[in-house]
Amino acid sequence: MLEILTKYEFMKTIKYPLRSTWFELLKRPTFDSSSLESVVKSILLDVKQNGDSAIKKYTKEFDKVELTNLLVSEVEFSEAEKNVSYDLKNAIQLAKFNIEKFHTVQKEEIKVVETTDGVLCWRKSVAIEKVGLYIPGGSAPLFSTVLMLGIPAKVAGCAEIVLCSPPDANGKINPAILYTAQLIGINKVFKVGGVQAIAGMTYGTETIPGVFKIFGPGNQFVTCAKQLVQNNVAIDMPAGPSELAIVADETCVPVFVGADLLSQAEHGVDSQVILVSTDEQVIKNVITELNLQVEKLPRKAIAKKALENSKAILVKDIDEAFELLNEYAPEHLIIACRDDEVLATKVINAGSVFLGNYSCESAGDYASGTNHTLPTNGNAKAYSGVSLESFVKKITFQKISEKGINYIGKAIEIMAEAEGLGAHKNAVGLRLKK
Repeated sequence: MLEILTKYEFMKTIKYPLRSTWFELLKRPTFDSSSLESVVKSILLDVKQNGDSAIKKYTKEFDKVELTNLLVSEVEFSEAEKNVSYDLKNAIQLAKFNIEKFHTVQKEEIKVVETTDGVLCWRKSVAIEKVGLYIPGGSAPLFSTVLMLGIPAKVAGCAEIVLCSPPDANGKINPAILYTAQLIGINKVFKVGGVQAIAGMTYGTETIPGVFKIFGPGNQFVTCAKQLVQNNVAIDMPAGPSELAIVADETCVPVFVGADLLSQAEHGVDSQVILVSTDEQVIKNVITELNLQVEKLPRKAIAKKALENSKAILVKDIDEAFELLNEYAPEHLIIACRDDEVLATKVINAGSVFLGNYSCESAGDYASGTNHTLPTNGNAKAYSGVSLESFVKKITFQKISEKGINYIGKAIEIMAEAEGLGAHKNAVGLRLKK
């Protein structure tokens, strides 16, 4: 075992790191985005000024296909449905049921609060009218993300849902993406990817409607574009490469833990996985499994590269393990330990948490019902994953009677005068006199 570990160990193992080293230890993979921004800005500006013609130009340049029509036709939807297998359709439908169920119960009832006699206040959730969904379609066409974004948008009641996904060399969108979109009732699907898709949904073109909020993952160009357009349109959250942390003790199943680490590592070369344990033998066993399993993966080159960014960390006790994990604030966190539900109460910063040996992160990616669009790069310290709330805005209402204004009016006058806002005071004073 030791020989295999020495020869094939891709993950760095760090033993008992001092707290003063955690900042450096937990850094994500980074790249210089300065040259990237200038490229992205030029594409955004071109699409803003030239609309569809610019989008078609970049589609030809980057996707190597010349398109006449950007909008997916009814014929293309029908063809896509025929090209999705019976088994995959059933799997997608099962996932759809669970995701709908989980997100539907997130609807809030309106609660009217009488803060003072005659002063009624309440808050109402109202769907964002126009939303845009970006669905990657390259080496891993993420039809599951259509479910994760489209279903809560539909449940929330968004009036217009625009979906963009890059075409292949034949000018087609992956059949599973189109089947899933049609299944949940999205019919405005455009064969546009990359920065040009974000630009199209931000500014609107002759063909693509502009939206009020953009959702969805993407490569570094798409991520940069979403960040740059935030003065014009809302976005779901700051995004970065995929990541997973696992805390494991002697009750874990090493073969499961190794598989879970690889399931996230295969996303991209800039992905990162972290293993934390108080037991050195657990780390050795998991790494042995990791090294055996990676060789059998179709995306092993990607996974191996991602493992270079990854670490196994031995800590002195379980409290320190969770202090370190809360500092890391992972997108996904698996607790493969005894008393996992008790330990879950220690979690402060994480996008989504998976408890026990059978709660694999892949379940959350596809079919358990929770949403897989989650904060990365430490943003789980302040951001939540996508939910029904992501597709609504909250509007407050109040109704004040004559009795109510008499109760609070004097306090308003005093406060307005103290801030030097005479018109505010007068608006109340006139009512009190009447």
